[in-house]
Amino acid sequence: MFYLNMNALLAMCGMVFVLMATRKWPQNKRILMLLFNVGFLFLWSGKLFTFYLIYSAVNYVMFVYLCRTPVWRKFSFALFILANIGAVVLFHMLGKNTEGSFLADGLMTLGLLFNVLKIIDALYFAYFFGKEGQVKLLDYVNYILFVPTFTSGPILKFRDFMADLKKPYRVDSAEFQFGVKRIILGLFKKVVVVVWMTDIFNIVMKQELHTHQSIFLMIWFYLLIYVDFSGYSDIAVGFGRLMGFTIPENFKKPFTSPTLTQFWRNWHATLGDWFRDHIFIFFSRKTPSKLMTAGLSILIMTLMGLWHGFSWLFLIYGVYHGVIIAIENLLGKTTVIRRKVSKPYFYFRCLLTQVLVVAAIIINMNDYDRVMRIYKGLFHLPF
Repeated sequence: MFYLNMNALLAMCGMVFVLMATRKWPQNKRILMLLFNVGFLFLWSGKLFTFYLIYSAVNYVMFVYLCRTPVWRKFSFALFILANIGAVVLFHMLGKNTEGSFLADGLMTLGLLFNVLKIIDALYFAYFFGKEGQVKLLDYVNYILFVPTFTSGPILKFRDFMADLKKPYRVDSAEFQFGVKRIILGLFKKVVVVVWMTDIFNIVMKQELHTHQSIFLMIWFYLLIYVDFSGYSDIAVGFGRLMGFTIPENFKKPFTSPTLTQFWRNWHATLGDWFRDHIFIFFSRKTPSKLMTAGLSILIMTLMGLWHGFSWLFLIYGVYHGVIIAIENLLGKTTVIRRKVSKPYFYFRCLLTQVLVVAAIIINMNDYDRVMRIYKGLFHLPF
């Protein structure tokens, strides 16, 4: 991860300085950001650079073709999406089973998981806007290789990024202050709080687990994931703002979500939005029934689970959340509006949602033995 490497942090700070020094040049964001994104990957890893140069070029050809072709549009659209999904699956499977090879690069795999979602969003844009949606190669490459969000998001929308890229670089004192504060907050979370919380978690895991210890580990791990990922998002948002781009927020007060449906709109929000936008869009011509919405909820959450990793644990995690959200849809309980209900009821629903989340959050460890040990500990009373 780039943000835990001092050289990477200094490089991004240097890029911010260069952008500020050349702010009178109208094209500084487009040209200089391209040089920075490509140069950064080249210096970080030769094979990472080579892979993404080829991957971006191939997908740009698909993007341009979809913008221009008047025939076989739907077929080409589906084919290009399937090709990218197939590449991710193949890359993951080969890299996992081939230690030390070109494919066995964790950063490449992690980056690909996020970037393929961006590529599919660009294909959607090309499909629905045609020639009007075409952009130049350097802008497309900037979108795919944008360093602040390269490995772990937040997931950028093609349309929003292109709109920001066309704007001249203007970062006033208020935006500069905002960006620096977010970076400092994110680094404090990642370097200080996460390390401390991880040490506590490992110390408790070494003990014989009883009910109270397993409950503690599940809650602690939930908070640890939040601090870790929100810290990364803080840094990405901060650097994005300093570079002249508005990075979407990934966490929107998830602990005060009164339903699981609302929780996933507030927790890793850009990922949940992406799956909703790119699956529900095919059913937007007609208002889907509750039954169809419930089925789509299970499908979306299952895909989100598998997106985190190809394992039975993540499959179970996705289905678990999908079934609960489906039940909320069938019962018409997907949303609780705070001002329309009493405070006790609202906070009760928030607490219930957090209990449902905590009950399965430990699955994200993706370690069968440790996960089962924690769950078994729930039934091991300390007397």
